[in-house]
Amino acid sequence: MAPISIQTVLISESVDPRCRAILEENGIRVTEKQNMTEAELIADIKNYDGLVVRSATKVTAAVINAADNLKIIGRAGTGVDNVDVEAATRKSIIVMNTPSGNTISAAELTCALLMSLSRHVPQAAMSMKQGKWDRKKFMGAELYGKVLGIVGLGRIGKEVASRMQSFGMKTIGYDPITPPEVTASWGVLQMSLEELWPQCDYITVHTPLMPSTVGLLNDETFGKCKRGVKVVNCARGGIIDEAALLRALESGQCGGAGLDVFVEEPPKNRSLIDHPNVISCPHLGASTKEAQARCGMDIAVQIVEMVKGKNLVGAVNAQVLANTFSQESQQLIKLGEAVGAVLKSCIASNAPPSHVEISTKGIDRASWKSNSNSHELPLQVNQSHYASDGAAEGVCKVEITASSGRHNAVGSVRGGVAVLLQLNDSRFRQPISLSGNLLFFKASADPQLLTSLAGKRIKEAYFQSFSGPENHTGDQWFCVGLSALLKDVSALKPLVNDAAQLSI
Repeated sequence: MAPISIQTVLISESVDPRCRAILEENGIRVTEKQNMTEAELIADIKNYDGLVVRSATKVTAAVINAADNLKIIGRAGTGVDNVDVEAATRKSIIVMNTPSGNTISAAELTCALLMSLSRHVPQAAMSMKQGKWDRKKFMGAELYGKVLGIVGLGRIGKEVASRMQSFGMKTIGYDPITPPEVTASWGVLQMSLEELWPQCDYITVHTPLMPSTVGLLNDETFGKCKRGVKVVNCARGGIIDEAALLRALESGQCGGAGLDVFVEEPPKNRSLIDHPNVISCPHLGASTKEAQARCGMDIAVQIVEMVKGKNLVGAVNAQVLANTFSQESQQLIKLGEAVGAVLKSCIASNAPPSHVEISTKGIDRASWKSNSNSHELPLQVNQSHYASDGAAEGVCKVEITASSGRHNAVGSVRGGVAVLLQLNDSRFRQPISLSGNLLFFKASADPQLLTSLAGKRIKEAYFQSFSGPENHTGDQWFCVGLSALLKDVSALKPLVNDAAQLSI
């Protein structure tokens, strides 16, 4: 895996101090700013290569699009629903979580809520503080012999199962990924949701929040459950439909609920919280000293290992971005950026482009990721790929349609270096290394052209390279490598028809 340069990291929430210590011990500058608004984060995020969050910071598409240098978003915890992973992936930003840091803490809280629901412990404790002695009011039920349905059999679901089995509960469950033979080895019998609902005395959910899990427990599914079923949600608000849960509680279809998470946090609507059969917590699943220490350390270590090119752990969009870590892919990304920069400079004085066409030939499609400078503009982008004919090295062609017409550039990677082969109709005799200060100009071929430019117009810089076109008919593009960019390219006008310069 190729190393990734991370020099500055913003920690936007309260994270264990060891997170900062580990990052700084490895040469990464860390800034901590808590309780930032979205506007503040948008304004500040451009200054950082990495961002570490917990669950409160909402890393929206707007934040991500403002992050010019961001390469990693580290979530010190499990769920990443507060991060727009799709937007991050489009910008080649790795989204990383700590999948095991809060497993035990979340499992233990789940078990605590299951036990509290069975014996009404919080309500009884509050009654005692009010000077009452209501033994009959808080008659409970044993967990022994009851059926616990676990929806989501990942790390936390597994830990919940093993603990509740110690109380003599029968554990059944559902998971679309974990094989039934694996969960059977934990003592969990897998089945479909349709089979699971009517068997459960208690149900706990441990799934991520995604379109397929929103409202997993709703009016319809509550109707399929045993009357008086008790439910627990320590995963994410919204997996249990809150309005449907309230209706089920009021009708008696649901006998009680233990809720650590809500759709809106903190909730403004207190109907569920105030219900006598609801035990609620302010999102405490990962709020233990041990979990916070593990998550803070884990995310820091994972970032450091990624920076050093040693390992990539916890990257939730790794399958999409995995190829960007190879040396070949890094070279191709740099080629895409450089070709895009050349075209952008050539149409800088015109309206933004409306269409981009990217075609590749002879390049491993799995390794290629287009990343030109125009990819964030509101335009139409089409991509195509052609197999190599065996005669030429892999090439990438980018064509832009703008108000001034169509502009295209063809590039390749030669000896690990991004080079430009062609600009519009001008094919260069020697590939142009896409690095340093480059001056592109369009003029008629003239033996005295270069001498005229050097002697009369270019005074603040000296030539480092020169590339001319193969064809000398009509106006053609030329390229000069300069020691420094010119202060004013308009001074070239008497000798050239068009000019553009950039630094790569």
